[in-house]
Parts: sequence; C-alpha cells; structure tokens
Amino acid sequence: MSKVKVERKIGNEILSFETGFIAKQADACVIAQYGETVVLSAISSGKGRPGLDFFQLMCDYRERTAAAGKFPGGFIKREGRPSTKETLTSRLTDRPIRPLFPKGYDKEVMCQSTVIASDALNDADVLAMNGIATGLLISPLPFQGQIASVRVGRIDGELVTFPNIEQLEESDLDMIVSGSADEILMIEGFAREMPEEEMVDAILFAHKSIKEICELQNEFVALCTVEKQEFVVKEDDGLFDKVKDKYFDDFKTAQLTPGKIASKEAVSALKDRIVEEMIPDAEAEDAICGSDLQEALGQLKSAVVRELIIGGTRPDGRKHNELRNIESYVDVYPRVHGSAVFQRGETQALITVVLGTGKDEQRVDGLTENYSKKFMLDYNFPGYSVGEAKPNRGPSRRDIGHGMLAERSIKPVLPDPDTFPYTIRVISDITESNGSSSQATICGTTLGLMAAGVPISNPVAGISIGLVQEGDQNILLTDIQGDEDHYGDMDFKVAGTTKGITGIQLDLKIDGISEQIIRDALDQARVARVEIMKNMMDTIHTHRPEPSEHAPRLMRTKINPDKIGALIGPGGKNIRHIQESTGTVIEVDDEGNVTVASTNAEWADEAMRLVESYTATVQVGKIYDGTVSSIKDFGVFVEILPGRDGLCHVSEISTEFISDVSKLVSEGDTMKVKCIGVDDHDRVKLSRRAALEELGEEDDWGGQKPSDDSNDSDGDQRGGDRRSGGRDRGGDRRGGGRDRGGDRGGDRGGDRGGDRGGGRRERGRRDDSRGDRDDRRGGRDDSRGDRDDRRGDRDDRRDDRDDGGGNRRGGRRRSRD
Repeated sequence: MSKVKVERKIGNEILSFETGFIAKQADACVIAQYGETVVLSAISSGKGRPGLDFFQLMCDYRERTAAAGKFPGGFIKREGRPSTKETLTSRLTDRPIRPLFPKGYDKEVMCQSTVIASDALNDADVLAMNGIATGLLISPLPFQGQIASVRVGRIDGELVTFPNIEQLEESDLDMIVSGSADEILMIEGFAREMPEEEMVDAILFAHKSIKEICELQNEFVALCTVEKQEFVVKEDDGLFDKVKDKYFDDFKTAQLTPGKIASKEAVSALKDRIVEEMIPDAEAEDAICGSDLQEALGQLKSAVVRELIIGGTRPDGRKHNELRNIESYVDVYPRVHGSAVFQRGETQALITVVLGTGKDEQRVDGLTENYSKKFMLDYNFPGYSVGEAKPNRGPSRRDIGHGMLAERSIKPVLPDPDTFPYTIRVISDITESNGSSSQATICGTTLGLMAAGVPISNPVAGISIGLVQEGDQNILLTDIQGDEDHYGDMDFKVAGTTKGITGIQLDLKIDGISEQIIRDALDQARVARVEIMKNMMDTIHTHRPEPSEHAPRLMRTKINPDKIGALIGPGGKNIRHIQESTGTVIEVDDEGNVTVASTNAEWADEAMRLVESYTATVQVGKIYDGTVSSIKDFGVFVEILPGRDGLCHVSEISTEFISDVSKLVSEGDTMKVKCIGVDDHDRVKLSRRAALEELGEEDDWGGQKPSDDSNDSDGDQRGGDRRSGGRDRGGDRRGGGRDRGGDRGGDRGGDRGGDRGGGRRERGRRDDSRGDRDDRRGGRDDSRGDRDDRRGDRDDRRDDRDDGGGNRRGGRRRSRD
C-alpha cells in the first residue's frame, strides 16, 4: 500500500490519519496526529485459543517520555510497567470496539498505541482511540462497524471540542464520548456537579464532532485498499433449542433461588444434572461435545435472565426501578482516621481513610507535566469477595479503572487544600460483590470522609443503570446486580450530588443507544441517588468538626517569602531545631506557605509560635518577653526574637537610677521590654521602663543612689589598665574609633593610669546625652576587647615616648566631656 493521508480541522487543530509508511507488516497501522501530538497505532492478529468463552482482544497504550523530550524519572532510564494513565487509556480504547466484533470470533487481536511525539498541550489518549478505530476499518479483521471518539470540555459555559491541557484546567467538564455516526457507544466523563440536562447537551455536542471524524474516516478508507477476512458464524446445531425446551423452567426456578451463593449453587447443580442426562457416555460415537453443551447452557442462562426481566420479574424479585436493601455504618474500626461500611444488597465496600501531610502526596511523572496528588483512592477486589480462591497479584486493570472512576467522582466535593491541607488516601476493599461495587465505593467513601472530619461540600452517591433491549422494548434497570450486568446490554454508572453529576461511565454490549435512552437513564439514576443519600445521611448527616485524634494536626501560616531563609537557617539549623524540639514536621514552599504537622496539638502550637518568632519583624511600640543575652556597663542586650536582640540602655532599664546593672540582672533572665526604635542600621532600641509604664506595673528594682564611693568604684571599674577591664569599650582607637572621633593613636601611653583614670571618673558623671554614643558603641563585637589587650602591651612600651602627647589628648577628651 502506498502512503495515504487525510486531514481535517476539528476543534482548534488539524486531525490527520496516515498509513502506508510505518509498520507495513502489521495488519494495519495508522499514524494519527492532532496539533503536534502524534500516536502510532498498530493492529495485529493471531490464531487464538479455541474453547475460551471470551473474545481475546488486548488493547495497550504506552507513552514514551522521549516524545516530549524527557527522560524517565528514577534510576532506570527506560519505561517499565504501564502507568495509571496508560492503563486507563488502554481500557478506554477496548470498551467501545469490543462489541463491534462478530459474536463467536475466536482469533487473538492485539491493538497497540505508542505516543511518538507530544506537544505537551494536546493529550494523546483520544488520539490513540481514534487511531485504533481507524486502523480496524482498513485492516482485514472482520470489524463490524465504525467508531470515533472525542473529548469535550466546558469553559465559561461554552462547550469545547478537543480542549487542550491548559483549557481543561479551567473547564468544569472533562468527558470522552465514543460513537458511530448514528448512536453513542461509550461515555467516560467527570464534571463539577453538572445538572442532567446540561450533561445531555454536552453528549449531543460531542456526537456532532464524532460525525465529522467518521466522515474523515470514510474518506481515508476510500483511499486505501481494504480486503476483509470472511468470518462465518458457527452454524446452529439445534443444541440450544433442545436444552431450552427441556430445562428452561427448571433453570428459571434455580435462577430465582434467593441469595447469590444459593442461586449459584442451585444453577450449578442443575447444570451437572443436565450434563449427566445429555452426555451419559462421553466416549460414545454420537456423544454431544462437552464444550458445545456448556456454551448452550450459558445461552440458556442468558435467555432465562432476560426473559424474567422482560416479563417484569428481576432475578431477585425487585421492580425495574427498585433499589436493593441499603445499610451503612461509620467508625467501624479503632485507630484509623476514618472508616465506613456501605452495603447494597450483596455488594459491600469497606472504606479506610488516612490523613497525611504534604510529604505524603503522590508524585506523578507525566508525559506532559510532573505533578503531585493530594487525594488518592485505591480500589481492591479480592477473590473472596465472590467466593473464589485466587491469589492477590497486585491491582488489575479493572481495579485501577474502578478506583479512578470513584476518585474522580469524589474529587469535585473535596475542600480546597488552602483550607484543608491534608493529603487524603482512601482504600476501598470490596469484601462482598454482586454488582456495582465501584458505585458502592463512591457511597462508602463519602461516609468515610465525613467520619474522618474531611469537610466535603456535598455528599456523593453512585448508582448503576442497566438495560435489556428486545426489539422495540427497552427496559431500564436500577441498581443492577451481577447477572443483570453480565447478560444485559448496558452498564450505565452515574455518580453525583443532589446538584448534579460528578462522574459518568457508559459501557455497552450492543452497537449503540439513542438519545432518549440516555435521558431516561440519567433521570432514573438521579431518583436513585437521592434515595441512597437519605440512607447515608441517617448514618452521618455531616462531616465531623475535627479530624480523628489519631490524625496529624496541621496548622498553616503564610510568611513573607523573604523570610524563608531566616526560618530555614544556615544549613537548615533553625527549622531542624524547631522540628526536633517540638516533635513536629514542618513544610515550607516557595510562596511562603508554612505547614506544621504533629500528632499533639500543644506541640503544633509551640512549633507555630517558633515559626512566627523566627520570621517575625521587629515592631516599634510592641512589648516583648525578652531574654537577657549579655550585660554591659552601659546596659543589657535582650533577645526579643530568635537571633534578634536589641539594647536596653541603662537609662531605660528602670524608672530610678541604676549604677550597676549586673547587680540586678544576669544572663538568661527574662524581662518585658518595649521596642522604642530601630535605627537606619537595623539596630533595635529597647526600654524596660516604657514597657512597665504601658503595662501599669510597678518597678520592683530599687534605685541605686550615686555617691562618692560609688563614683570611685565606677572610676576603678572604668579606668585603669585597658588590658584587663577594657574589653567592652574595644575598638581601634587609632583609626578614629566608634563614635569618639579623632586620632587615638597616642592615648594609650602613661596617662592611662593617671590622667585617663581621672578622666574616667569625670566621665562616670557624664550627662545622659552620652547614651546615644553608647548605643552606637553597643553593637560592636566583644572580640575587639582582645585587640585592646594586645594594644595595651604596645601602649606600655610607648609610655615614655607618648606621655606628653597623651596628656594633651587627654585634656581634649576631658574638655569634650
């Protein structure tokens, strides 16, 4: 076949199909492209395994990260097992095409789609579905029909065909619809509580685009050379009619046995009796083939179930629109953060809810983007739920599909992460099953979330509507059970709130349904949902006010992004200190959102206090509970915030005179201080006196009256040899030292013990105006005192040389004082 390509603009981009260039040895290969996203879809067939009672169709969709110019995440740089997205797309591809193969076709068919280019804007899933459907049309396989698929969104009330990834972020609808030019075959969609009438409008809108794609497919097929295999349906040997005539009534009686297990055992016993009676000797020349008889018995059961329904009697005796008995419970197990059991008939879902922090989010390495999930729902279907003995080999495609259907149906009612920052995981274990277990999961999850204290906006319930179609008769069935699903023609799952639909899924065993059936099914589902919710609200009418005591306590605050570094600290010192001292887990993002997690509310409060203190800004006029960090002769330094201190000058410590601060306060003592200023160099000035006055508290530190003795003492303390007592007044005096000005180079001479001593006594009675210079001097590092000691040695050697100059400089200093 030579290269063939067709294209048409549908939505905002060009959709094209191409063949005859790639994978020419496959039964068919189609390159489908939309925008700059390209998917290769190849179809091949094999001999199959005769005797199996199901069609051996396998659809497989894979994404290659190289298509988006990326490497796979993790250590192994090669794609491994299929992701959740790949599994779901494989199921979406399978569901609409399976009913369009002839009944009894026993060949193996493999449909494989690979994303080979991605523009990170247009999703490849629907493109793969159209590629496979188009490939089947030009393949030699006996595909009996035509099908196309389209995604629909709604943005600002306007429906959009093939919305891109950015548009879907703003859309309140994400729905994929498959169908022929005449009817709908498959629906998978999720919405934000969309009313039924609007949902129907969206489905009909999608059908218009489906017709356009079908026209493009017809154009494509006309350009290709198509030679179909002839498939002859197995000739009727009359065995089914014999079995039906002889055993129909007995089969009906067995089928109507109350209870799934009892009915199954009654039918199994009847089958054994039929085999014994119809094949008394399997070795006889004219003996009936055992597999043919089993096939006839399967047809007989289908005929019995369908006739009962058409006649107005369902296998369990219910009316067409009647629900099975419903029971629901919450808080069924201790310690877990939330638990519930939802039972409808013989279908039971056990729900467990766990709440975690941001570190528990699921990281997803997607083809178009990397993202994280704060809500996860895992569905498990163990063999014992249907009385089977089979091992657990991990989640199947069905488990993943049912879990995602429930997850996306619940997601629209979850609280915003800004108001409820927990990561939520729900586990649904189907402990008993007889139909509609995915919808039981949705109902049970709603109960479990409310029991766990998750503030959902509205409760969500789900129900499945079935269909039996015979001629012009269309019987819709509410709450279908296993046999009605297996032998019926439709499984239409609808989940939502009283406001509208949040999840919808349609699977058919026939080649399509009409608009009227869709409308009737949605109306019937709404009535059933409301009835189910009444039962659920009797169990728990609203969410708990607080999460379980066993769940972590999460507290959130927002800090200035410029303060993130201060919170983390050098090498993570500060944030690590908070976590270790309070036993909490702290997370901070680039926008300054800080989350504190702890199992103890008091620990969380303390951690939040520390976070705020590390990131707080000093406020002038605010009173702080400070801690004395160091004591100087001119005042005390008080730490008012972690790593942030200020000077409380001696004149601001008390309402009375203080001559020796060290006699009143020690390092580590606490005191209330008021911030009275922050200078241009970001140095903080504090006042204990102003804090006491504002608080109306008495000053319990008595005054220390000045005297000659005290002055002498002060002079002794402040004068003398700088090598032993001058550490606090350090600085390079020769270089125009801090705040004292002038060249101090020669003032270290012999006058230090004489004139400087007198000068110090003179300064002991200095005016309070000198306080400002001391404030500026207070910020210097104590390490300068070491330099003073070293300079003192040099000063001694300069005594003789600099005595005269020292006296002159000393005189100038005294005049300044």
